[in-house]
Amino acid sequence: MGVREAIESVGARLLYLPPYSPDFNPIEQAFSKFKRLLQTAAERTVEALWKTCGKLLERFSNDECQNYIRHCGYRYD
Repeated sequence: MGVREAIESVGARLLYLPPYSPDFNPIEQAFSKFKRLLQTAAERTVEALWKTCGKLLERFSNDECQNYIRHCGYRYD
C-alpha cells in the first residue's frame, strides 16, 4: 500500500499546495514585521543590533503569532 492509499483508506484526502508560497508560511508575516521594526530602530553597531533583536521579539504577542498561523490556513486550537 502506498502513501496515497494509506491516507485515503482512513477517510482522509490529499491536498496539494504550491511548491512554496509565502501566503501559506506564517513565518513570512512575522519576518516582515520584524524587518520593519528592525529598520525603524536603525541600529549602527552589531552589539546594539543584537540587543534590539532581542527586544523586538518581545513585541510579538501570543495572539498575534496565533493569528499569523490562522491567516495561513492552519488550525490552531
